[in-house]
Amino acid sequence: MRIDILTVLPELFEGPFNHSILKRAQEKKKVEIHIHNIRDYSTHRQKSVDDYQYGGGAGMVMTIQPIADCIDSLKAERTYDEIIYLTPDGELFEQQTANQLSLQQNIMMLCGHYKGVDQRIRDLYITKEISIGSYVLSGGELGAAILTDAIVRLIPGVIGDETSALTDSFQDNLLAPPVYTRPQNYKGHEVPEILLSGDDKKIENWRMDEAIARTKSRRPDIIRD
Repeated sequence: MRIDILTVLPELFEGPFNHSILKRAQEKKKVEIHIHNIRDYSTHRQKSVDDYQYGGGAGMVMTIQPIADCIDSLKAERTYDEIIYLTPDGELFEQQTANQLSLQQNIMMLCGHYKGVDQRIRDLYITKEISIGSYVLSGGELGAAILTDAIVRLIPGVIGDETSALTDSFQDNLLAPPVYTRPQNYKGHEVPEILLSGDDKKIENWRMDEAIARTKSRRPDIIRD
Protein backbone atom coordinates (compact mmCIF):
# COMPACT_ATOMS: atom_id res chain seq x y z
CA MET A 1 0.00 0.00 0.00
CA ARG A 2 1.04 3.58 -0.65
CA ILE A 3 -0.37 6.56 1.28
CA ASP A 4 0.28 10.14 0.15
CA ILE A 5 -0.57 12.93 2.57
CA LEU A 6 -0.91 16.57 1.49
CA THR A 7 -0.29 19.10 4.25
CA VAL A 8 1.06 22.55 5.09
CA LEU A 9 2.67 21.17 8.27
CA PRO A 10 4.68 18.07 7.29
CA GLU A 11 6.67 18.15 10.53
CA LEU A 12 3.57 17.10 12.49
CA PHE A 13 3.93 13.59 11.07
CA GLU A 14 7.51 12.99 12.19
CA GLY A 15 6.51 11.53 15.56
CA PRO A 16 3.53 9.32 14.70
CA PHE A 17 5.09 7.74 11.61
CA ASN A 18 8.58 7.10 13.00
CA HIS A 19 7.66 4.88 15.92
CA SER A 20 5.86 1.67 16.87
CA ILE A 21 3.65 -0.21 14.40
CA LEU A 22 3.75 2.41 11.64
CA LYS A 23 7.55 2.46 11.69
CA ARG A 24 7.75 -1.34 11.55
CA ALA A 25 5.18 -1.48 8.75
CA GLN A 26 7.35 0.81 6.65
CA GLU A 27 10.51 -1.13 7.47
CA LYS A 28 8.76 -4.35 6.40
CA LYS A 29 7.77 -2.66 3.11
CA LYS A 30 4.10 -3.23 3.89
CA VAL A 31 3.32 0.43 3.36
CA GLU A 32 4.92 3.51 1.84
CA ILE A 33 3.97 6.81 3.45
CA HIS A 34 4.86 9.99 1.57
CA ILE A 35 4.31 13.47 2.98
CA HIS A 36 3.92 16.37 0.53
CA ASN A 37 4.21 20.00 1.54
CA ILE A 38 1.46 21.89 -0.30
CA ARG A 39 3.52 25.09 -0.07
CA ASP A 40 6.10 23.55 -2.41
CA TYR A 41 3.50 23.74 -5.18
CA SER A 42 2.46 27.34 -4.61
CA THR A 43 3.25 29.75 -7.43
CA HIS A 44 2.95 32.67 -5.04
CA ARG A 45 6.22 34.46 -4.38
CA GLN A 46 5.84 33.97 -0.62
CA LYS A 47 4.51 30.41 -1.02
CA SER A 48 1.19 31.33 0.56
CA VAL A 49 -1.64 28.79 0.31
CA ASP A 50 -4.60 30.78 1.64
CA ASP A 51 -6.68 33.85 0.86
CA TYR A 52 -9.74 35.78 2.08
CA GLN A 53 -13.08 34.12 1.44
CA TYR A 54 -15.55 35.52 -1.07
CA GLY A 55 -18.61 37.01 0.58
CA GLY A 56 -16.68 38.15 3.62
CA GLY A 57 -16.49 36.54 7.01
CA ALA A 58 -13.80 35.56 9.49
CA GLY A 59 -11.12 33.07 8.59
CA MET A 60 -8.98 32.29 5.55
CA VAL A 61 -9.55 29.62 2.89
CA MET A 62 -6.97 27.29 1.32
CA THR A 63 -6.57 28.22 -2.36
CA ILE A 64 -7.06 25.94 -5.34
CA GLN A 65 -3.79 26.26 -7.25
CA PRO A 66 -1.21 24.61 -4.96
CA ILE A 67 -3.57 21.81 -3.92
CA ALA A 68 -4.68 21.07 -7.46
CA ASP A 69 -1.11 21.10 -8.79
CA CYS A 70 0.02 18.73 -6.05
CA ILE A 71 -2.86 16.32 -6.68
CA ASP A 72 -2.39 16.47 -10.46
CA SER A 73 1.32 15.75 -10.09
CA LEU A 74 0.66 12.64 -8.01
CA LYS A 75 -2.21 11.42 -10.20
CA ALA A 76 0.08 11.62 -13.23
CA GLU A 77 2.26 8.93 -11.63
CA ARG A 78 -0.37 6.46 -10.42
CA THR A 79 -4.10 5.81 -10.04
CA TYR A 80 -5.59 6.45 -6.61
CA ASP A 81 -8.34 4.28 -5.17
CA GLU A 82 -9.44 7.11 -2.89
CA ILE A 83 -8.60 10.79 -2.47
CA ILE A 84 -9.73 11.61 1.06
CA TYR A 85 -10.37 15.02 2.56
CA LEU A 86 -10.25 15.24 6.36
CA THR A 87 -13.09 17.56 7.39
CA PRO A 88 -15.51 17.93 10.33
CA ASP A 89 -18.48 17.67 7.93
CA GLY A 90 -17.36 14.37 6.41
CA GLU A 91 -18.75 10.93 7.17
CA LEU A 92 -17.84 9.67 10.63
CA PHE A 93 -14.82 7.37 10.53
CA GLU A 94 -15.67 3.83 11.67
CA GLN A 95 -13.90 0.49 11.80
CA GLN A 96 -15.73 -0.75 8.71
CA THR A 97 -14.28 2.13 6.71
CA ALA A 98 -10.79 1.29 7.98
CA ASN A 99 -11.34 -2.33 6.91
CA GLN A 100 -12.35 -1.25 3.41
CA LEU A 101 -9.48 1.21 3.00
CA SER A 102 -6.92 -1.38 4.15
CA LEU A 103 -7.70 -3.37 1.00
CA GLN A 104 -6.73 -0.52 -1.34
CA GLN A 105 -3.38 0.02 -3.03
CA ASN A 106 -3.06 3.81 -3.32
CA ILE A 107 -4.70 6.36 -1.02
CA MET A 108 -4.27 10.13 -0.92
CA MET A 109 -5.25 12.28 2.06
CA LEU A 110 -5.69 16.04 2.03
CA CYS A 111 -5.34 17.87 5.34
CA GLY A 112 -7.39 21.04 5.58
CA HIS A 113 -6.54 24.21 7.53
CA TYR A 114 -8.06 27.59 8.32
CA LYS A 115 -11.77 27.57 7.30
CA GLY A 116 -11.08 24.66 4.95
CA VAL A 117 -10.31 24.30 1.25
CA ASP A 118 -11.99 26.01 -1.68
CA GLN A 119 -15.13 23.97 -2.39
CA ARG A 120 -14.04 23.40 -5.98
CA ILE A 121 -11.20 21.18 -4.78
CA ARG A 122 -13.78 19.02 -3.04
CA ASP A 123 -16.01 18.97 -6.11
CA LEU A 124 -13.28 18.18 -8.63
CA TYR A 125 -10.86 15.90 -6.81
CA ILE A 126 -12.12 14.42 -3.57
CA THR A 127 -13.69 10.94 -3.64
CA LYS A 128 -14.34 10.51 0.10
CA GLU A 129 -14.73 12.99 2.96
CA ILE A 130 -14.04 11.74 6.48
CA SER A 131 -14.46 13.17 9.98
CA ILE A 132 -12.86 11.58 13.04
CA GLY A 133 -15.44 13.06 15.39
CA SER A 134 -17.91 15.83 16.16
CA TYR A 135 -15.32 18.45 17.05
CA VAL A 136 -12.91 20.77 15.25
CA LEU A 137 -9.11 20.55 15.27
CA SER A 138 -6.57 23.10 14.08
CA GLY A 139 -5.96 21.05 10.96
CA GLY A 140 -6.46 17.66 9.32
CA GLU A 141 -3.00 16.29 10.20
CA LEU A 142 -4.02 14.52 13.40
CA GLY A 143 -7.02 13.05 11.61
CA ALA A 144 -4.80 11.80 8.79
CA ALA A 145 -2.43 10.21 11.30
CA ILE A 146 -5.36 8.45 12.97
CA LEU A 147 -6.68 7.15 9.64
CA THR A 148 -3.23 5.94 8.64
CA ASP A 149 -2.70 4.06 11.91
CA ALA A 150 -6.17 2.48 11.81
CA ILE A 151 -5.69 1.37 8.19
CA VAL A 152 -2.10 0.18 8.24
CA ARG A 153 -2.44 -2.05 11.30
CA LEU A 154 -4.99 -4.12 9.34
CA ILE A 155 -2.60 -4.92 6.48
CA PRO A 156 -1.53 -8.60 6.67
CA GLY A 157 1.93 -8.96 8.16
CA VAL A 158 1.98 -5.61 9.96
CA ILE A 159 0.88 -7.00 13.34
CA GLY A 160 2.61 -10.18 14.51
CA ASP A 161 -0.65 -11.98 15.31
CA GLU A 162 -3.05 -10.98 12.55
CA THR A 163 -6.05 -12.42 14.41
CA SER A 164 -5.53 -9.79 17.11
CA ALA A 165 -6.82 -6.99 14.87
CA LEU A 166 -9.87 -9.07 13.94
CA THR A 167 -10.98 -9.27 17.58
CA ASP A 168 -10.60 -5.57 18.36
CA SER A 169 -13.49 -3.37 19.41
CA PHE A 170 -15.96 -2.47 16.63
CA GLN A 171 -15.00 -5.36 14.32
CA ASP A 172 -18.30 -7.14 15.02
CA ASN A 173 -20.20 -4.02 16.07
CA LEU A 174 -19.23 -4.81 19.65
CA LEU A 175 -16.74 -3.46 22.16
CA ALA A 176 -14.01 -5.86 23.21
CA PRO A 177 -14.57 -7.83 26.45
CA PRO A 178 -12.42 -7.38 29.58
CA VAL A 179 -8.90 -8.82 29.36
CA TYR A 180 -6.59 -10.08 32.12
CA THR A 181 -2.98 -11.19 32.57
CA ARG A 182 -0.65 -12.14 35.42
CA PRO A 183 -0.79 -12.00 38.40
CA GLN A 184 -3.88 -14.14 39.01
CA ASN A 185 -4.53 -12.33 42.30
CA TYR A 186 -3.80 -8.63 42.74
CA LYS A 187 -4.56 -7.32 46.22
CA GLY A 188 -7.54 -9.64 46.52
CA HIS A 189 -8.87 -8.98 43.02
CA GLU A 190 -9.03 -12.31 41.19
CA VAL A 191 -9.06 -13.15 37.51
CA PRO A 192 -12.48 -14.66 36.60
CA GLU A 193 -12.33 -18.43 37.10
CA ILE A 194 -13.73 -19.16 33.65
CA LEU A 195 -10.54 -17.78 32.07
CA LEU A 196 -8.49 -20.30 34.05
CA SER A 197 -10.70 -23.28 33.18
CA GLY A 198 -9.02 -24.27 29.92
CA ASP A 199 -12.45 -24.78 28.35
CA ASP A 200 -12.15 -22.84 25.09
CA LYS A 201 -15.85 -22.99 24.29
CA LYS A 202 -16.93 -21.66 27.67
CA ILE A 203 -14.29 -18.93 27.49
CA GLU A 204 -15.48 -17.92 24.03
CA ASN A 205 -19.09 -17.73 25.24
CA TRP A 206 -18.06 -15.74 28.31
CA ARG A 207 -16.17 -13.24 26.20
CA MET A 208 -19.10 -12.82 23.85
CA ASP A 209 -21.50 -12.26 26.75
CA GLU A 210 -19.15 -9.70 28.29
CA ALA A 211 -18.67 -7.93 24.97
CA ILE A 212 -22.43 -7.66 24.45
CA ALA A 213 -23.01 -6.43 28.00
CA ARG A 214 -20.24 -3.84 27.75
CA THR A 215 -21.50 -2.59 24.40
CA LYS A 216 -25.10 -2.29 25.59
CA SER A 217 -23.90 -0.34 28.60
CA ARG A 218 -21.36 1.97 26.96
CA ARG A 219 -22.13 2.15 23.22
CA PRO A 220 -25.65 0.88 22.50
CA ASP A 221 -25.60 2.95 19.31
CA ILE A 222 -23.21 0.56 17.55
CA ILE A 223 -25.20 -2.62 18.13
CA ARG A 224 -26.81 -3.73 14.89
CA ASP A 225 -29.37 -6.44 14.37
